[in-house]
Amino acid sequence: MFVQAFAKGIHYYFESLKDPDACSAVKLTLITAAIAVPLNVAFGLVASWAIAKFEFRGKALLTTLIDLPFSVSPVISGLIYVLMFGAQDWFGPWLAAHDVQIIFAVPGIVLATIFVTFPFVARELI
Repeated sequence: MFVQAFAKGIHYYFESLKDPDACSAVKLTLITAAIAVPLNVAFGLVASWAIAKFEFRGKALLTTLIDLPFSVSPVISGLIYVLMFGAQDWFGPWLAAHDVQIIFAVPGIVLATIFVTFPFVARELI
């Protein structure tokens, strides 16, 4: 990866970081991480604490929901997001009426990131 990144020289690498698209991608990554990491920590702590310390009705369901991203393909989870939040689907008309964009926007990216990374946090803590 480093060989390919620096193939045209270190100067070209740093020049390419000045490209508006590259800056936008880095900014989007940092925003997504700044939102997803604290949410994963908070909800991961609560879920893992509840699973490890208490016996309650629905514990098996919570454990199953935590493990769900491990068994569902990322393509299928992306399709589910489109089917739920798309313009013609479940929440789409309500979101459009209230001028809220989920798909192809920061909220959708954050939701997808949390969906994929949450099980790692919860399982590690458990």
